[in-house]
Order: sequence, then C-alpha cells, then structure tokens
Amino acid sequence: MPFVYMLQCADGSYYTGSTIDLERRLSEHQFGQGAVYTRDRRPVALVWHAEFDRIDEAFGWEKRIQGWSRAKKRLLIEGRYAELAGWSARQRACRERDG
Repeated sequence: MPFVYMLQCADGSYYTGSTIDLERRLSEHQFGQGAVYTRDRRPVALVWHAEFDRIDEAFGWEKRIQGWSRAKKRLLIEGRYAELAGWSARQRACRERDG
C-alpha cells in the first residue's frame, strides 16, 4: 500500500515523502540512503504517516503537504485536523487584517 509520511530531522525541520514500503524507506533515510535532504540531517524520526489506496493519491498528498507551512504541518502531526482549514498564508493575512 502507498504511504505519505513526515519525518522530523535532527535540525528540527520536516521532510515529507511517499513510498509503497514505509519500513524500507525509513531505514533508507536513517542510514543516509534516502533523500539528499535527510542525509545531512540525521537522525530522523517518523512523526506522521497515512496510508492510501492508490499511489497517485499518496503522491498528490505528498506534494500538497510539502507546500504547507511549518505551523500547518505541526497541526497535522498533532492530529488537530479540525484546525487545518484556514491555515493558508492568504487566509491568515486576511484574518489579521480584518481583526
């Protein structure tokens, strides 16, 4: 089954990826065989993942999450799904402007 996952790197940053073999991919990241981004930021820790029926769905969510702010990713990690709506930078700017 395809997965989307998020890792927290040693420097505190987040890495989002997708795979059909989550255990193998996590091992690759941990041993420096994963993405270039995580190689110099080890160790990494799995902080969130979701399983999908189709690879295109997982890949779509990977790309969507990669575009999110750190704050929005944190809400996802914490399972605060109801709060995810309205976290785009544009919507926050409108709320701040409108008071």
